[in-house]
Amino acid sequence: MSKRIGILAHPLRPGAGPVGESLLEALKACGCNPWLRTGWEDDDIGELVAASQFVIAIGGDGAMLRAARICATYDVPVFGINTGHLGFLTEVGGEEWEAPIQHILDGKYWIESRMMIRCELNRAGVRTFIGEALNDVVISRGAVARSVLLETYIDNGWATTYNADGLIIATPTGSTAYALAVGGPILPPELKNILVVPVAPHLSMDRPMVLSEGATVEIKVSPETQTDVILTVDGEQLAELFEEDSVIVRASERLSRFIRLRDRNYFYRSLLDRLEPRMPPARREPEKRTLS
Repeated sequence: MSKRIGILAHPLRPGAGPVGESLLEALKACGCNPWLRTGWEDDDIGELVAASQFVIAIGGDGAMLRAARICATYDVPVFGINTGHLGFLTEVGGEEWEAPIQHILDGKYWIESRMMIRCELNRAGVRTFIGEALNDVVISRGAVARSVLLETYIDNGWATTYNADGLIIATPTGSTAYALAVGGPILPPELKNILVVPVAPHLSMDRPMVLSEGATVEIKVSPETQTDVILTVDGEQLAELFEEDSVIVRASERLSRFIRLRDRNYFYRSLLDRLEPRMPPARREPEKRTLS
């Protein structure tokens, strides 16, 4: 039976569409049964993903986040081809996919599982939203430059009230994204801990917290908050929050699964390659001059 393989090409990334078309034809030539979508909101996406052995996401990290959330529902692994900028979650570049795809078809790969978090928004005792995130859940101020007051509870006990621009609740995957940019620690991707990092805290708790495995975080918008408050999940703005709204974040039962070709210890080298300054060009030895 031919392999059913999905291709999700980011509709707004230049180059993603042409790579997707080339990949579609290459997979057909290998005897596979591939499908291609650039409209990720199509009604048949879930049905297609559920029937696939794996899905190839083409774009940058945004494409990987969206593909991971879709595929986690059906426990389908994702392989990433980078046509974006950073591409930290992707595996290969947009011009070097042919040999890696053959390796996958030959079974020469391993599967990496990563934790996701589940976000629930409760308003007046009614659950109004449930979502999954691979990177982070962010509660932050709107356009007006005023701090927000966020009452924070850990495992049903009050921990602190943040006076800050916002609060990031991240997975280990998200620890290398927005959380890292505001001074959070780097967590290895195999961990199952939740990271809590304030954004520009003022006269309040200013240290990141790594919570124990299985912890639950609840955030309530304080009545004293005097600015708009926004809920964002994996970079997508989802709702405006109001006084006494409650956002609950805990580990999801679902896992994101990624097809990897690199060594299993790839994470630190890959991270440092992006964070460290590149080595300067080799310097010439100064010419030796002799006195005349």
